[in-house]
Amino acid sequence: MAQLRKVRRVSHPNAGKTPYLKGNSVPKRILVVEDNPENREILTLELEFQNFEVQSAENGALAVESALANRPDLIIMDISLPVMDGLEATRRIKAATETAHIPIIALTAHAMEDDETIFRKAGCDFYLAKPVDPEKVVLAVNRLLGIG
Repeated sequence: MAQLRKVRRVSHPNAGKTPYLKGNSVPKRILVVEDNPENREILTLELEFQNFEVQSAENGALAVESALANRPDLIIMDISLPVMDGLEATRRIKAATETAHIPIIALTAHAMEDDETIFRKAGCDFYLAKPVDPEKVVLAVNRLLGIG
């Protein structure tokens, strides 16, 4: 079973403002796969503020295990990960019948000209270059989930 870690809670900078997902009674589940604790925390806080239920994994192997066990509605996948990189984790998630339909957003700090082709070939549905603006991540998540 995947060892999912809870992130440290801090106050969200938008606390008190109306979240993007108004009236969403059943929160969509997002798996954030990021080895950098600060990036993982920032994404988690923003997504939770938007009424998403967030789980996290810190490497590609845990991402595959968590996706198969928990079947999230969407995965945000860092590409440069320890144990198993994000591309291999994406390939494995997309190869499994029970998780093949899950949209995956790739995050990369090494944005090169051919990256989109490489990411799509691995099974990613969308990608964003780091450093990412958390609000852009939420917009991409909403688009892929058909929200808003």
